[in-house]
Amino acid sequence: MRKINAEAVLEQWIDTYQNLIFSICFQLTKDYFDAQDLSQETFLSAYKNMTSFDGKNERAWLCKIATNKCLDYLKASGRRQIPTEDQYFISCKDSSPALEKDVMERELHQELYDCCMQLKSPYKEVALDYFYYEIPMTDMAAKTGKNLKTLQTQVYRAKAMLKKLYRKEDLWNG
Repeated sequence: MRKINAEAVLEQWIDTYQNLIFSICFQLTKDYFDAQDLSQETFLSAYKNMTSFDGKNERAWLCKIATNKCLDYLKASGRRQIPTEDQYFISCKDSSPALEKDVMERELHQELYDCCMQLKSPYKEVALDYFYYEIPMTDMAAKTGKNLKTLQTQVYRAKAMLKKLYRKEDLWNG
């Protein structure tokens, strides 16, 4: 199969089966991020082994790859765990969720900033002020001298553009 053809087939598989594969991975791992990684690995494996695929029932073939990836991952993670005393986990329990939440919030905040920076003027400035810095529209109107209705329209359009950017990033990440 030619490379261009293979890439087109892979794109079609991702468009068609992305949610199904993610659901399988999530049900087996019970972890959102592991499911995202395993979904990507599934499609990567399918792409690498496309020449051995007989072309029949691609859905079942992709589901089987996803299931096997998850089972391999779960077996390996079981071997990676080191038994320790319960007291250690009890003492760590309080700080890790707050730390994890803080790290995730910073990552999401940075992702929002990066997406805002991809917009063109005036939407970039409006998106940064409204979504990133959380400046109320009345304050934005006073700061910029723009009409409040104009700002509302620009925020509405910037929001739609940001949604498209987030969807595009989800396709590449998930």
